[in-house]
Amino acid sequence: MKVLPLAVLAVAASITALPVPATAHPSGDPQTVSIARDDKRPEVVRVRWRVGGPDDLTLLGVSLGLLPPDRVLLDGAVDYRTTDPAVLASSERFSAYLLKQITVSDGTRRCLGTVAESKALARAGATVDYTCPGPVDTATVAVRMLTDLNPAYRAVATGPDGQRAVYASGADSHDWALTGVPVAVRSTEPAHSVKLGRGAAVPIAARAGGALLVAAGVLLVSRRLRRRRAVV
Repeated sequence: MKVLPLAVLAVAASITALPVPATAHPSGDPQTVSIARDDKRPEVVRVRWRVGGPDDLTLLGVSLGLLPPDRVLLDGAVDYRTTDPAVLASSERFSAYLLKQITVSDGTRRCLGTVAESKALARAGATVDYTCPGPVDTATVAVRMLTDLNPAYRAVATGPDGQRAVYASGADSHDWALTGVPVAVRSTEPAHSVKLGRGAAVPIAARAGGALLVAAGVLLVSRRLRRRRAVV
């Protein structure tokens, strides 16, 4: 019977030993993107991108060669530091990455992007102004941010007049109405399917709850056996 308390301790230890997913992964909060036309410059489409979690900036910084590789540990955890966003924001490599992964066109003509200076990349995100050959009423915006690191990344986008879309690997392009009545939203993935939070927390909680039930059952059996021996 002395073995039973040890079993309970082992179960409790297994709960605390459950792996916790690193926050810099696609299972975390999605990226956000906003699309709008400049009120004073009708030929300019403004796109603002914001990362889902600041640790994702560290992953991106490592992939771009701006941060040392050992900042991503062997178990997938990320050694995020508050200086990482500033390192990326001040780098031409990051600007080039933005312009490569986010593109805008007004039909068949590509628009030229200019990255604005960002002093709070993790909090406020990055803004890119795309200048098109003429005034833009409908723009095709493609977003491939971070999907080259992992195709499971998602980006929730919003546009004028309440338009919404979800960007994903294989569904990285969307048409946006910048003036007048919005065009039909043609998102290939409904917004409710995006994990708006640390999705892995739910299965971990379920596993922990099951382990607690097992521990409670062991204690109950132990008490009943002790009572029977005392009666005998």
